[in-house]
Amino acid sequence: MSAAENRALVERWYRALENNDFDAIYAMHHDDVVYNMVGSTPVSGRIYGKEACCNGMIGEKLLEKLIPEEIRFATRWKIIAAEGNRVVGLMQGGGPTKSSELYNQTYCEIFTIEGGKIKEMHAFFDTVLVEQCLFDNPLNTREQPLEDPFQIN
Repeated sequence: MSAAENRALVERWYRALENNDFDAIYAMHHDDVVYNMVGSTPVSGRIYGKEACCNGMIGEKLLEKLIPEEIRFATRWKIIAAEGNRVVGLMQGGGPTKSSELYNQTYCEIFTIEGGKIKEMHAFFDTVLVEQCLFDNPLNTREQPLEDPFQIN
């Protein structure tokens, strides 16, 4: 597939996330997909296979902590680069958790596409926010918000 076709696949992935269309997201993954999640959180590490990535990590470890009808993972997103079989995107999104925390996250994702499907993804995100909001682990956070926060335009 061309870089433009790979970019279009990731754009469809972000749109599916905007709409919480997890069936479409599942269909976009290769059966042997690998997720590489940054950090040392309960959702971090290398996760192998479509079932473990989509239903295990996303469905069981993440969505079970959130209010599904109110969460919007991709409220804002942008493709940064697409070259060959790799696409890089930035995404912001979030919403309320079942523990009443507000989970507003920024993600940087590097996708590898094979045969028109997502074969591998590297995800970079605020691991303190994951621990605090999703796993009730009150790690140290900044007392004041950043003066010039990262923006996706």
